[in-house]
Amino acid sequence: MSTAIITPHPHTRIEDGIALLVGTLLIAFGLLLVREGGVMTGGTAGIALYLHYAFDYAFGATFFVLNLPFYYLALRRMGWAFTLKTFTAIGLVSLFSDQEKAFVALQHIQPLYAAIIGNIILGVGFLILFRHRASLGGINILALFLQARFGWRAGWLQMGSDVVILLLSLTIVSLPLLAVSVLGAIVINLIIALNHRSGRYHA
Repeated sequence: MSTAIITPHPHTRIEDGIALLVGTLLIAFGLLLVREGGVMTGGTAGIALYLHYAFDYAFGATFFVLNLPFYYLALRRMGWAFTLKTFTAIGLVSLFSDQEKAFVALQHIQPLYAAIIGNIILGVGFLILFRHRASLGGINILALFLQARFGWRAGWLQMGSDVVILLLSLTIVSLPLLAVSVLGAIVINLIIALNHRSGRYHA
């Protein structure tokens, strides 16, 4: 009994555009929940949050600037298409993050809820970007490159870097908030590790 080989069809530009919009809207909203809960997250977003909490820098603009050095690696290792989509995704998240308070006002959100639900939404948003060959730059680019080059799972790689970033945040958040932040980091990276594996999805 022969098994038919199905050749995957690449996403169209329209599909990529819709995915970038939906993914970045989800990520911006997940980051809003995390910020309003006063908790931390990992990756380049975590570094931007640290600077936001410590120095009151605008999160979106800080996030955009922090990612600038990583475009060289993206362009050299992942190609023009990946780099342009990643640049677009970062720009959209930066824009949405700094503008969404004009549309959403949260009076209170419990930190544990913010960490869990916020990171679930972030994880879904990341999966959408990853499956359309885009990322949010920074550590995401490095993790995706290492997965493509050596087969190392992007989720586990990012989890390790997130733990380091979260431990450094002890200078600005309390130990209970750090604990729920670590839980949130585990949630998002488990979502990515279990759902985004090299060779499982092609498009």
